[in-house]
Amino acid sequence: MLVRNDPFRELDRFTQQVLGTAARPAVMPMDAWREGDDFVVEFDLPGIEEQSLDLDVERNVVTVRAQRPDVDPGREMLATERPRGVFSRQLVLGDNLDTDRIQASYRAGVLRLQIPVAEKAKPRKITIDHGDRPQAIDQGQVIDAE
Repeated sequence: MLVRNDPFRELDRFTQQVLGTAARPAVMPMDAWREGDDFVVEFDLPGIEEQSLDLDVERNVVTVRAQRPDVDPGREMLATERPRGVFSRQLVLGDNLDTDRIQASYRAGVLRLQIPVAEKAKPRKITIDHGDRPQAIDQGQVIDAE
């Protein structure tokens, strides 16, 4: 059997674990989707204590910070693959979301943000004045406003 020694293989493996790749970030991976009138974002944060989570909103930028404690120096570690320290991730939100009403929950290692769509971004009816009586237009049909 031939074993090939590649001195850069371990460096590549370590770099991917710590920094991740463009397709799969190692720290704080997330999913985002729209659910009715809410924009939902979930971050994977296993092993993070709830007290270490910090969530800030400034204008339309949401910043999530979390900390996983360092390894106990008294332990003789056999493997240390989980990243440790302070992690941070920022999301730039569109103007159509209501950052004043963000709700956050943390369960089973998942931080979930629910961000409502702003009232100003929701579709609405506009009344049109036709002289003698006002009418509203809804999906191309004229409806009497009286």
